[in-house]
Amino acid sequence: MNNSERVALPSTASRPKKAFWNQPRKEAFAGWLFLSPVYICILILGVFPVLFSLFLSFCQWNLVGGLSSIKVIGLDNFKLLFEDDKFYMALKNNLTYTVITVPIGLVLALILSVLIHARVFGQSYFKIAFFIPYISSITALGAIWSALYHPSLGPINQFLLRLGITNPPKWLADTHYSLTSIMIIAIWAALGYQIIIFLAGLTNIPDELYEAANMDGASSFQQFFRITLPLLAPTTSFLTITTLMSSFKVFDLIAFLTGGGPNDSSTVLVYRIYEEGFQNFRMGYASAISWVLFLIIGVVTLLTYRLQKHSAYE
Repeated sequence: MNNSERVALPSTASRPKKAFWNQPRKEAFAGWLFLSPVYICILILGVFPVLFSLFLSFCQWNLVGGLSSIKVIGLDNFKLLFEDDKFYMALKNNLTYTVITVPIGLVLALILSVLIHARVFGQSYFKIAFFIPYISSITALGAIWSALYHPSLGPINQFLLRLGITNPPKWLADTHYSLTSIMIIAIWAALGYQIIIFLAGLTNIPDELYEAANMDGASSFQQFFRITLPLLAPTTSFLTITTLMSSFKVFDLIAFLTGGGPNDSSTVLVYRIYEEGFQNFRMGYASAISWVLFLIIGVVTLLTYRLQKHSAYE
C-alpha cells in the first residue's frame, strides 16, 4: 500500500475530551439532591441525638441551665446508676414484664391465629375485633381499663365480690398487683398485631402438606407440631424479637395509669429515664440509663436471634 493510500488516523490529542459534567453525572447529582433532605433529617433527628446522648452520659447537665451548664464528670453517672435502688427496681420490673408478657402473648396469639385460620364462623369479625385495640389510642385504652380496674365500682371487682371474694385486689392502686395489671393490658392490646402476623405466616403454608398428613393418618396435634410450628419459625422469630424490643420500651401505659407507682412498684427503665430527664432535669444521668437500656436490648435481641437461628439448623 502506498503512503498516499494510507488512511490518516486521528491522533490522541485531537480526540474530543469527555466532559466531566456529562449526563450520567447530572442525573446522579439530581438524585442525591432530592435525597439530601432525607439524609439531613436523619442526621439531625437520628444520628446527632444518639451521639449527643452518649456525650451527655459522661456529663452533669441540668436541663434548665442551658448548654453552658454542661460539665464533664466521666463515669460518675454510671457509678451512681449502679448504686441507685430505683434503677434496680425498674430493671427488675422490666425483666419481669418481658419474661411474662412476651411468651404468654405469643402463645395466645399463635393459638388464636390457628383457630381463626381454621375458617371458623365470623373469621373476618375476629380479625377486626382483635386488631382494633392495637390501633386504638393508648389514652382511650388506659381510660377503659382504669374504669374496669376501679377498686370498688369496677366490673372486675364487682364480679369477684359476687364470686365470694371478700377482699379483691385494688389492682392499679396495689403495690402487689400494679405491674400485673399493666401486663394484662399490654398482652391484650398487642394480640391483634401478633395474630395478623401469624395469620400471614399460616397462609404461606401449602395446604398440600396438611392433605398429605391427613392421608397418612396424622392427628391435628401432630400436624400442628410437625408442620405448623416448624414452618412458622421465621414468623415466630420476627415476632419474638420485635416483641422483646417493645417490652423493654414500655412507657405510655405506665405513664397514664400508674405513673410508676404506687411506691415504684410499676416503674420501668424508660419511665426512669423520663423521670430523671424531664422531671428532675438530670439529663446526664438519664442518658446513662438510656445507654444501659440500649445495651440490654442489644444483648437480649442478639441472644434471641442466635438461639432461634441455632434451633432452626438442628
